[in-house]
Amino acid sequence: MRNHLLVMPRMQRLVFVRRLLLLVVALLLLAAACGGPGGPEGAVHVLKADGDVNPVMHRYINRGIDQAEDAKAMAVVIELDTPGGLMSSMEDIVKRIEEDRIPVIVYVSPKGAKAASAGTFITMAANIAAMAPSTRIGAASPVGAGGEDIEGTLGKKVTEDAVAYAKSIANYRGRNAEWAEQAVREAVSATETEAVDLNVVDLVADDLPSLLEAVDGREVQLVDRTVALTTREAEIVHNNMNLAERFLDLISDPNITFLLLSLGSIALFYEIVNPGQIFPGVFGAIALIIAFFSLSVLPFNWAGVILIFLAFALFIAEIFVTSGGVLGIGGVVALILGGLLLTWGNPSGFQVNMWLVYGMAAAAGAFFLFVVTSIIRIRSQPAVTGVDILIGRRGVARSPLDPSGMVFVDGEYWSATLEDGSAEEGEEVVVTAIEGLRLIVRKKGKELENG
Repeated sequence: MRNHLLVMPRMQRLVFVRRLLLLVVALLLLAAACGGPGGPEGAVHVLKADGDVNPVMHRYINRGIDQAEDAKAMAVVIELDTPGGLMSSMEDIVKRIEEDRIPVIVYVSPKGAKAASAGTFITMAANIAAMAPSTRIGAASPVGAGGEDIEGTLGKKVTEDAVAYAKSIANYRGRNAEWAEQAVREAVSATETEAVDLNVVDLVADDLPSLLEAVDGREVQLVDRTVALTTREAEIVHNNMNLAERFLDLISDPNITFLLLSLGSIALFYEIVNPGQIFPGVFGAIALIIAFFSLSVLPFNWAGVILIFLAFALFIAEIFVTSGGVLGIGGVVALILGGLLLTWGNPSGFQVNMWLVYGMAAAAGAFFLFVVTSIIRIRSQPAVTGVDILIGRRGVARSPLDPSGMVFVDGEYWSATLEDGSAEEGEEVVVTAIEGLRLIVRKKGKELENG
């Protein structure tokens, strides 16, 4: 019965953990299934793309255009405000816009916004490109992972490829290909009025209603037809990021991903060396799930992920294998290398901060040292399990000891034999030895005297 009572709570904990993980997965799947409003036929769908150009923005724009097509919308307006971002994500967005199944208007807004670097390509790729007052476009030169110029043959190759891509987009939409080349080679920029004069964008509009009024009646050539826009009286449908996209945008930060991988591994490491703890195991599992969810939209290096997990495997091995600290030091080194390689080669905004890597490695090393020293200290202590733990404990005689009787020790009744003399009921005794299921005791006063 006693074993049964001990097993049941553990089973309940496992059921609780399983249900919690299933709930998390269900919520993530539900969030992923969330979409924007369909809107009536002939409406104008508005997407708000602000922030870095990354895989999350690409997914959002792709979904928004798909839903506008399904709803038979008149057009899609992408309100763009970006400092730039990943070349790969920008190319994916441009490809989606240039499929030309529905008119796409890119509107650099609100006032003070910019379409820099990758945003320049996206703006020029639109069927209609517009800008709000006090906005700018350009500075599309490719740079290295740390924001530095790319030197040598590699720099020339990257620049020439970007120039060709910018010119091809400009030529396809009938825009100024010469300026597009300058934006890449010389990092030139233009204000909204300069961009109109240079034929980089089509018009300047104070706000969204002004934009829709200005483009009303314009003809847009799609891949299979020509569409005359009727946007003046069209209903506006704002299709913002859904819950899953907002969550992805929040966690699609290399620093957050690295922290989740590290803290999740630390939590599972702690669970392994201290089995039966519910919170560390649950937290570790959830942190790792979210980390891999984040990695699904971030460019990353598998070598970095493997090194991070190897680091904590070495930490665990140090506990069971006597290596004089070699495995632990190897774990710290592996964690540093893993953090640095995790986003190696990405632009500076998509790399793990090196000081965060060093700080996490130091913290993990200190935590590992604390756990190992605690385990060594515990292992060096005498056994504290079984009946041997009763030796040295104090009890109370529950019957006269002359020399045998009953004593009460640690909440339990025991048969006991007094070493010398006799004791009355209620006198305090101290356990000195155990013979089978019988305690050997001496009176407290006599024990002190002998001590």
